[in-house]
Amino acid sequence: MKPVYKLGVIGIGKIARDQHLPAIAAQPGFELVACASRNASVEGVSNYQDIDALLAAEPSIEAVSLCAPPQVRYAQALAALEAGKHVMLEKPPGASVSEVEALHEIARARGCTLFASWHSRAASAVEPARAWLASKDAGAIRTVEVRWKEDVRRWHPGQQWIWEPGGLGVFDPGINALSIVTRILPHEIALRGATLTIPSDTSTPIAAELDCIATNGAPVRAVFDWRHGPVEEWDIDIDTDAGRLSMREGGKRLSIAGKEIDVGAEREYPALYEHFHELIATKQGDVDVRPLRLVADAYLNGRHVETEAFGR
Repeated sequence: MKPVYKLGVIGIGKIARDQHLPAIAAQPGFELVACASRNASVEGVSNYQDIDALLAAEPSIEAVSLCAPPQVRYAQALAALEAGKHVMLEKPPGASVSEVEALHEIARARGCTLFASWHSRAASAVEPARAWLASKDAGAIRTVEVRWKEDVRRWHPGQQWIWEPGGLGVFDPGINALSIVTRILPHEIALRGATLTIPSDTSTPIAAELDCIATNGAPVRAVFDWRHGPVEEWDIDIDTDAGRLSMREGGKRLSIAGKEIDVGAEREYPALYEHFHELIATKQGDVDVRPLRLVADAYLNGRHVETEAFGR
């Protein structure tokens, strides 16, 4: 019989309510026993103001899922790991590459699971796309084009943290695309240049263009924009010797050489919790910082262009 782990959720915001809590309820391998949030609570479980209070009052908890903004995630994860808890990190896994890598080392030293989850990698089209690109049927990859555009006022209404250092700005959704690309390509990619468009009243970009190259020489270009609407554009096109592979709707749809592929039902967050459970049960971790490293490289090497105030 599958073991059942007692779980706590930290940060009860929109993503926790819309995705994490329903996925946990549907996962028989976890029992939600407590939550921590400064401004919210969850019915049917114990609620605390912060993770320190939760850890002190609920020693039986074996794992925590951290859904608070990335700027506070390092301190939360460190507290949980030092208490011997397994940790799942909502994307992005942290505000910097160095802190995520430090947490990875701490988790290994403590014998705890650390899972840096990338929910878009669990989209139904991702693994079929990865398998095809890795097969001989695809031949050589020639170009990769990413378009990830949406309306920030629809998806992040009133959220100040996204505009502060560590909040990533348009890279908050854009990193979803990077998590898919780094998963499905059979080659590593490196950043060559970037342009970040930053409103005069924010610290993070509202749009970005990335110019990358795969280790086979194929250009990889990405355009992210938070000023787009009303219909989102979450698309990836990969031209190969055998035709074009296209992913649409953030990885929900897949076509190869003009043929639509049946990829089954969408179940991103349930799949994440299944994987988290398996990692704990097998005493493993899963920490891939490549998507976050590309974002960090864009900040480091990108050209910053000021644009009009966002006007929050």
